[in-house]
Amino acid sequence: MAKPPKPYRSRKVGNRTLSPETLMMGFGHSPALSEGALKLPLFQTSTFVFRTAEEGKAFFELAYGLREKHQGEEIGLIYSRINNPNLEVLEDRLAVWDQAEKSLSFASGMAAISTAMWSYLRPRDTFVFSEPVYGGTEFLVHNILPQFGIEGVGFMAESGADGFREAAQKAVALAGKTGGRVGVIYVETPANPTNGLVDIALARQLSESMATPAGRPAVLVDNTFLGPLWQTPLSLGADLSITSLTKYVGGHSDLIAGSVSGEEAWLAPVRVMRTILGTMGDPHTAWLLLRSLETLKLRMDAAAAGAKIVAEYLANHPRVKSVWYLGFLPEDHPDRPLYERQCRSPGSTFSFEVKGGEKEAFAVLNALKVIKLAVSLGGTETLASHPAAMTHSDVPPESRARLGITEALIRLSIGVEDPADLVADLEQALSA
Repeated sequence: MAKPPKPYRSRKVGNRTLSPETLMMGFGHSPALSEGALKLPLFQTSTFVFRTAEEGKAFFELAYGLREKHQGEEIGLIYSRINNPNLEVLEDRLAVWDQAEKSLSFASGMAAISTAMWSYLRPRDTFVFSEPVYGGTEFLVHNILPQFGIEGVGFMAESGADGFREAAQKAVALAGKTGGRVGVIYVETPANPTNGLVDIALARQLSESMATPAGRPAVLVDNTFLGPLWQTPLSLGADLSITSLTKYVGGHSDLIAGSVSGEEAWLAPVRVMRTILGTMGDPHTAWLLLRSLETLKLRMDAAAAGAKIVAEYLANHPRVKSVWYLGFLPEDHPDRPLYERQCRSPGSTFSFEVKGGEKEAFAVLNALKVIKLAVSLGGTETLASHPAAMTHSDVPPESRARLGITEALIRLSIGVEDPADLVADLEQALSA
């Protein structure tokens, strides 16, 4: 069974442990160190000055893992590809949200995903991955990693525990043939764009069942659809929780970033890989994210409330074939117990199918007046897209059909507008 995660950074007032939305207002920053500035200043610098040569030597020894830390020792500031005050405070606050020991920030969600994968996979290795996944991840696992002799074994999120176990067995068998090992179990849950669920606790159990003297596969979870507010993969058994900060955390459709959170032992190789590949975030983006974290709960709660209203409207519309909203899982649905165990909300991103195909879906999208036609999700504005023609256009048609990404499918990411206005927009668009 999965062990509970190591204690993450928290703070108490009396006997009460402060909530993340409270800690975000100042955690990791002391105004006394910044001329009394209430908010963390932007440290727009490439390099930092050492007080002595000995200090510079000590910092680099820790940065490159040349020795163990002394008691109470922390790595000092060296160079913004390695560390920076804005990145460090951001990562402290992300760790609070993810209930993690540490967190690392990246230049994009795909930078986070690919750097984490490269940290734990080598030629001849295999890995297990859930489907469907985000389009960029789809391309990585099907087109990029195989070029380096790394083969993945996929399974449908909807295939449940049996499909997951079967894929794990196939990956073990394939590793036996290639002379490698199963290096990673990668799941995206809920899945993009179907909202299919994958059991994170089962992923950890399967990882432990594949352990060798050299270790076990790392369990990586893309938590973008519900994270960090409505799902906490680390508490469910994941080793690394990955989030596209571009989405809900950034929340204003004005930046690109990603993060990986977990115990320091699992993050250590990712940290080294990030330093050498140069996939870290930049100080200005980190500064913007620190602003966004303060309103994260307000925005996500408002979007979730609006999504429920919009989904209920669509479910009753005569021109809508189906609505793939997690809040509609019936009590007897096989995924219902998993949803209740793993998720704290249905979230605010879901898909629906119109009756017809691409022509009918495009007619609805082209008629929208309030909702914007754009990819991405988790912003303050509501966005609509056509996965088959946009985010998953690089997926072969036969694979899209297998994954349920039909020509009639439209994905919605609900923002913070008045949901009655969104309903009115969809009403006129569906009537068109």
